[in-house]
Amino acid sequence: MASDSLHPHQDPLGEILERRRSGEKELVEVDAPTVKLVVFAIGERLQALPGAQVGEILPLSTIHFVPGCPPALEGVISVRGDITSVIRLGDLLGIEHGASGRQGAILLAQGSLEVGGEPMRSGLRVDRVVDVLDVVEDSLQPVPDTLPESLRRAARGVFQLQERSVLLLNLDALFQDYLSGAG
Repeated sequence: MASDSLHPHQDPLGEILERRRSGEKELVEVDAPTVKLVVFAIGERLQALPGAQVGEILPLSTIHFVPGCPPALEGVISVRGDITSVIRLGDLLGIEHGASGRQGAILLAQGSLEVGGEPMRSGLRVDRVVDVLDVVEDSLQPVPDTLPESLRRAARGVFQLQERSVLLLNLDALFQDYLSGAG
């Protein structure tokens, strides 16, 4: 008689099995250390920088050319009255930028590398910002030996985003490469 009083939605095991049959999936929260990353594209390649080093994401605006500057320095912009340099990140990485368009952006970044007693800051021109997301630290893989030297030198790791590889960049290594080329 007790088995007659059980209905399928009163049976916890029956409910779980029914959800599995219907394809319903539950989210499982995992308490793992994460890092916030800003993912962007240069050409068709995806890269990322730690969100803690990107203070602001600006839409691509007029960049004023400065004669006599290194080729990677595209020029300067005014950010609320402050003059900020803009580096063509693709030039430092050996990656060709895509055509300039409405999706272009400037990442205002600051590293820990000091220049003149102050942390180095610059705008970094990218073709488009893809996402800002939290990535589980354990999902970061070592930099593959197959990468070109210009990318391997500036990389901290690799991770997957929607079946695509994303290269996590080392901002201080990029700034150091820029300064080495500037001298």
